[in-house]
Amino acid sequence: DIIYIHCYDGISRNNKCIKDSYPQCNYMAKRLESHYPILFRGVNGTVAHEFIVDLRPLKTSAGVEPEDVAKRLIDYGFHGPTMSWPVPGTLMIEPTESESKAELDRFCDALISIREEIAEIEKGKVDINNNVIKGAPHPPHVLMADKWTKPYSREYAAYPAPWLRAAKFWPTTCRVDNVYGDRNLICTLQPPQEYEEKAEATA
Repeated sequence: DIIYIHCYDGISRNNKCIKDSYPQCNYMAKRLESHYPILFRGVNGTVAHEFIVDLRPLKTSAGVEPEDVAKRLIDYGFHGPTMSWPVPGTLMIEPTESESKAELDRFCDALISIREEIAEIEKGKVDINNNVIKGAPHPPHVLMADKWTKPYSREYAAYPAPWLRAAKFWPTTCRVDNVYGDRNLICTLQPPQEYEEKAEATA
């Protein structure tokens, strides 16, 4: 009986989460549609519990890849969404049902602000290869280094939005090797025979 009660309660809560996710996603898609193309909408222009932002045109117009947008999102305090799946060159956004509207707005504001930064590249106002998008993310040890050679300010790199001054999740590192480390695994374990020798020594 107790198990049944918990299962029933879980189903009802799950149904509530599903119902909450649809308006959240459609709200975000509506806010972002004038800044990014939104893929795979229904007959009424709506999306389901997730939606896909098309970044492919930005590669041609500004040399910007999805990973660049994801890395810059880190400077705004957000982990990047699912990247290049199920469609290459896109971001798939699926907000957690428990997020507040204020948090959804901050995420949308961050993406809109990043789109404005990309527009600076498109207009030729900043270098296509040396800009705040390509330089992201900006961890503290980079921002506080004695030498700063970037064409943009440290403040702009660290605080691209005013609300970040009150609460910011800081990245701990710059870009490393992206997918290279995932595709080229290097085993750092000791050779198997060393484990065997240690086992024999302690036997």
